[in-house]
Amino acid sequence: MAVLFAAILWGTTGTAATFAPKVSPLAIGAVAMGLGGLLQALIALKGILRHRAKLKQNFRLLLIGAIAVAVYPLAFYASMHLAGVTVGTVISIGSAPLFSALIEYFFSGSRLTKRWLSGATLGIVGMLLLCLAKNTNHVDTSSSADVLNGVLLGLLAGLTYALYSWAAHQIMRKGIPSKTAMGATFGIGGLMLMPVLLLTGASLVESWNNAAVGLYMALVPMFIGYVCFGFGLARIPASMATTLTLLEPVVAAVLAVFIVGERISAQGWLGIAMVGACLIIISMPAKNPKLQLSRSSH
Repeated sequence: MAVLFAAILWGTTGTAATFAPKVSPLAIGAVAMGLGGLLQALIALKGILRHRAKLKQNFRLLLIGAIAVAVYPLAFYASMHLAGVTVGTVISIGSAPLFSALIEYFFSGSRLTKRWLSGATLGIVGMLLLCLAKNTNHVDTSSSADVLNGVLLGLLAGLTYALYSWAAHQIMRKGIPSKTAMGATFGIGGLMLMPVLLLTGASLVESWNNAAVGLYMALVPMFIGYVCFGFGLARIPASMATTLTLLEPVVAAVLAVFIVGERISAQGWLGIAMVGACLIIISMPAKNPKLQLSRSSH
């Protein structure tokens, strides 16, 4: 439930960004994840200081997660800027479970159950249907090259999203509380984004509207959302968490229809229904523990 609530908050970011069209996607990403990350570090400061020895022992994981945190918002918002809100969100979030499963398979020795694979496949197919439906019904002046670049940036966003989720989860498994692990990872990532914000963020203070959008992005989806995500990530595998966040592009698509004015065909709504089915399949507790996604050493 915590991860799903985070996904709902994240689903509002694309629509919120449309209310500040003169702000660059790099500035949006830097202010959202940069300030949000620093706030997470601030509320976790006591834990970070208390567990600094363990964090130092796991510095490599911490650095991997922080770099991924810094790259993710830049790629994500640039993807939405080039390919559109729905397509950018679909590619970024829809690809994350695949990358997450590959990362866990190669680096953590995880195995995926048939139920998880079927649910994830259903969700990803639903994302593809939603993406194609959006492309069919959206009148766009962007060139094919822009859309392709947007898709590639979306894949980079999906990879970095899966990577920082995995890294944070591994740090938590070392005995470090979720609040501390997320605060340290996002705090360092937020510091890395400060130069980007200084270089691109002048437009954020040009009007109250732009400033309000920046503050909303930092405080609500990024700060509150990632606190909820960290709470859930400490209790479920990273691959399951990233799959549950397939709800995000559904929320983004619905908001794009009712607020931004985009249209979704019957094919797109079918995709939304498939994602809903995916969430039900992978979030229901397994009756047999052996059916759960886990490491073979558990």
